[in-house]
Amino acid sequence: MRGMPSSSSSRSPRRILILGGGYAGLYTALRLQSKLRPDEATITVVDPRSYMTYQPFLPEASAGSLSPRHVVVPLRRVLRRCSVINGRVAGVDHDRKVARIEPVVGPEFDLGYDIVVSALGSVVRTLPIPGLADEGVGFKTIEEAIYLRNQVLNCLDVAESTTDESRRRRALSFVFVGGGYAGVEALAELEDLARDAMRYYPALSPRDLHFVLVEATDRILPEVGPDMGEYTARQLSERNIDVRLTTRLESCENGVVRLSDGTTFESDTIVWTAGVKANPVMGTFTGLPLDDEGRLICRADLRVEDVEDAWGAGDACAVPDLTQPGKLTAPNAQHAVRQARTLADNIIATLRGAPLADYRHSYVGSVASLGLHKGVAQVYGIKLKGWPAWFMHRTYHLSRVPTLNRKIRVVADWTLALFFKREIVSLGSISMPFHEFEVAVGAGDSGSIQERRHPSSR
Repeated sequence: MRGMPSSSSSRSPRRILILGGGYAGLYTALRLQSKLRPDEATITVVDPRSYMTYQPFLPEASAGSLSPRHVVVPLRRVLRRCSVINGRVAGVDHDRKVARIEPVVGPEFDLGYDIVVSALGSVVRTLPIPGLADEGVGFKTIEEAIYLRNQVLNCLDVAESTTDESRRRRALSFVFVGGGYAGVEALAELEDLARDAMRYYPALSPRDLHFVLVEATDRILPEVGPDMGEYTARQLSERNIDVRLTTRLESCENGVVRLSDGTTFESDTIVWTAGVKANPVMGTFTGLPLDDEGRLICRADLRVEDVEDAWGAGDACAVPDLTQPGKLTAPNAQHAVRQARTLADNIIATLRGAPLADYRHSYVGSVASLGLHKGVAQVYGIKLKGWPAWFMHRTYHLSRVPTLNRKIRVVADWTLALFFKREIVSLGSISMPFHEFEVAVGAGDSGSIQERRHPSSR
């Protein structure tokens, strides 16, 4: 019966297992730990990373406007009443109420639960394009954002230092595939960084930069509407950014980019942001229904369809949109955060025998940054561009980033940026911190050093 506790409830604390520490997982855990008594439930969160990444700030972190550490939230610091396990979910057997966990280091193990919450989110959707796996990089994690910042600055260093014109053109060509939020904001912020850094490279000119946006459809930023998408395309073109609509990436083997319109050129930097899909590990779940796109089928109250003690929220869940009958909620952070609140409240209501509430949220709108002091926005039907849209983008996301600690750090970064220029140092070598020492002790010992320092790779 709706709102009544399940028959498996007992006097001992219920074991709540949250799979995923992203938007939906973190906010669900935060609300549960603040409202549940210790004798009501224990909460365990499983995620490969020890932190949640606030993805809307990734472009600014990549461009140097924010410190990378300030756009991530340490799970153990904020989830003090939860147990955090760093590992991947290898499978779920809901009939037995057991999840198979693959820790970062060590053998797999089974983890029992009474209530499971699927908040695994989405992963990058790729295509079998020749060379993409070897040459491409995504833009979904803080590691990728840091890499791209270092990559862009390193390419400027290469271009400044070489006398080979073809090598210079290759270094200064940057390709972004996908015209949604991630692609447009990443491109705009990194182009802003590169253009700003040009003052320190006397042998180079901003005209030498070749930023290319490749989009398979006939418009970019569909979330802000056709007219604002056209405005964004014009703004990018005025910045000498090559916007290719109705164009596909055909191949990029060895850095040779071939587009469907016949264009061919070389590039050291190929960024793939062309869509996402539900986490494929969902396909290993037994006893939980999935739709044709691999998403967990949920009701409006965020319970899994026709299953007891299973809940879901976020990008990997198919949740009906009650404001648009017949449609599902969009896979974005706006819905994930609000769904988490409803989900947590409904779990609490189930434990206490109270009625449940359906998730209902009208889409507020969209904001996008196009670099420093530039942006587009459509919120509650109001359209903004330029500085007002950029200011709204920052204000909105500042209000949404978790914890007061992170809000203060973000504001501090922005305030300091008013008085000091951006840093333009490439620290790409941090990805190989042992290289110099390995050279010093001899190449013959490098393998054993790597194995000793990276036991997880054994």
